[in-house]
Amino acid sequence: MRVVIVTESFPPEVNGVAHSVLRTAEHLVRRGHQPLVVTPAPARGAQCPPQTFGTGAEAERIPVVRIPSMPLPGYPQVRIALPSRRLAAAVAGHRPDIVHLASPFVLGARGMQVAARLGVPAVAVYQTDLAGYAHAYRAGRGLGEAAAWRRIRAVHRAAARTLAPSTPASQDLTAHGVPRVQLWPRGVDSVRFHPRHRDEALRRALAPGGEVLVGYVGRLAPEKRVDLLAAASALPGVRVVVVGDGPSAPGLKASMPGAVFLGRRTGEELARCFATLDVFVHTGPLETFCQTIQEAMASGVPVIGPAAGGPLDLVAHHRTGLLVPPRDGAAVARTVAELAADPARRAAYGKAGRAEVTARTWEAVGDLLLRHYDEVLAEHRGLPLRATSPASESGPASAPTAPVVPVLPEELPA
Repeated sequence: MRVVIVTESFPPEVNGVAHSVLRTAEHLVRRGHQPLVVTPAPARGAQCPPQTFGTGAEAERIPVVRIPSMPLPGYPQVRIALPSRRLAAAVAGHRPDIVHLASPFVLGARGMQVAARLGVPAVAVYQTDLAGYAHAYRAGRGLGEAAAWRRIRAVHRAAARTLAPSTPASQDLTAHGVPRVQLWPRGVDSVRFHPRHRDEALRRALAPGGEVLVGYVGRLAPEKRVDLLAAASALPGVRVVVVGDGPSAPGLKASMPGAVFLGRRTGEELARCFATLDVFVHTGPLETFCQTIQEAMASGVPVIGPAAGGPLDLVAHHRTGLLVPPRDGAAVARTVAELAADPARRAAYGKAGRAEVTARTWEAVGDLLLRHYDEVLAEHRGLPLRATSPASESGPASAPTAPVVPVLPEELPA
């Protein structure tokens, strides 16, 4: 199968979209398919090593076409593709059977138009709550959110299928008029993220007084609401560790003088940071999935997350971690204090979380994506579908096993 993946982000950028696209392209190569990635070019001077899958003489290169881009005003780490004939030429030249649009908004919308002109079916993968971001960045307040949803609907309605990463995201899309929505979650590398990577030397350096290490990993941007950790960072016997970078970093450092800011970490270093934490906290209320929660769980670390969006699928309240009301810094601090005082409970949550995610491999998730592709191609060609669709079956490969039941505010810690 020949697949063009049009994505708004790709390595060397570090974020959930870039990571999942790389894993998807790797899986396609592994299964004998031929992907082509089309993405905005990074900032001038950024290192762009060739993306390869495998090692040694058997390594296979993943072809990448980079479209001229400009920085997003106010957030230069995000690149926006400029209009270019290179996109249409790349798609047509690859002769795809299917086009995969990863978090389509600017480049993805153009990719959808190209696919339609060529008569190629497109699968649109919803990954970013752009309407929520518009509100977080105050882009015209309600007008910004409405404009974002108009764009989302326009792109996703033209797709043969929209894949949502979580049940709440799927429900949100359907409520806003997006048709043909199905679930496609994300995988996690439970070998790379593993409790054995806990580093006692790193722990002593971060918490010389034996403090409980409470960490956040991710971008430091307004929509992530890392400021909600301020009250927790003032708790006695707690040391907040922040891993990541972004435009909010200066303000966060000023508001949390007792926290440790490690900047961006990747690879083995990131795995050590995760495993060395005692508690992981994610504060962003706009997550359609939340990959860092899965990575913390794989690392055997108990999690605290907002009772909104993707975390509702991932965190089993009072079993693998705790859910708190979104945008409530006082609730975050109370819950951190609760877990900081109970090491046995932290250990139990961490063990249960690790067991919860080990079956959610990228291989299983990649095979589920291929079944979605097969179904879309069958529909496009007018072929009959099987009575029972593998893409809609339940189980670790197709959906998280945590119960998908919204937690009401009265059920959360007071």
